[in-house]
Amino acid sequence: MQQRACARSGQTGMAGVEHLIRNTRSLLCRFGRLGAAALLLCVLCIPLANAGNQREEPLIDSVRTALSAAVHQSGPPVLVHADVKAANTFQQWLTQTEARLEKQLQRRKASPAPANLAIAAAMPNGTPDVPAHELASPHLRREFLQTVWYESQRAGLEPSVVLGLIQVESGFRKFAISSAGARGFMQVMPFWTRVLAEGDASVLFQAQTNLRFGCVILRHYLNVENGDLFLALGRYNGSRGQAQYPNAVLAAQKGWQ
Repeated sequence: MQQRACARSGQTGMAGVEHLIRNTRSLLCRFGRLGAAALLLCVLCIPLANAGNQREEPLIDSVRTALSAAVHQSGPPVLVHADVKAANTFQQWLTQTEARLEKQLQRRKASPAPANLAIAAAMPNGTPDVPAHELASPHLRREFLQTVWYESQRAGLEPSVVLGLIQVESGFRKFAISSAGARGFMQVMPFWTRVLAEGDASVLFQAQTNLRFGCVILRHYLNVENGDLFLALGRYNGSRGQAQYPNAVLAAQKGWQ
């Protein structure tokens, strides 16, 4: 009962909190002090979720179109460079970033997943948190980084920002699920798929789909915040106006520049 009440509060936001508080007095009469105390504990648990505080909002047509297209694209994109200089710039970035990613994954193997992340069981007979099914081989790492470059450029974002966000959100865990239900590399909330993917949140475990959703959502928040990356990152995490999350992403970004 307490869990259901808490879930309802998370869905209705502060209006739900106010409604529950207004009814606490009547609950004191119906259930006694212990019942009301349990309810208040449930109300107080709302701020503990991070991504779950994101606001579900109407999507403008351009955002809806971009996200819908992502659901139907499975393979890694094929990059087309404007000229030789652009191709050389990408190759230099790819070589440097591959080495950094390999070191990041080595550090990840030595430490457990954060307490607020669960790992979806992608391998029936293996340990899900090893990168064997994600980014173990040079081929998989290159494919992943190629997709990061493509999707970040497509959304008008710096690849270093996207990689910093992934490092903070999931630690490069493709099958990560947060305590609030956010999924994949960029920890996208399932409500984004309700209309765009027929409510199938499993599509967020597809690398390109997850990266497309995450990049377009961040681009959307940047537009809402008139280009202010600090505030846009706060919106992405559901903690707008608080410094901890944007500062963590911006600090991680420096390691990918």
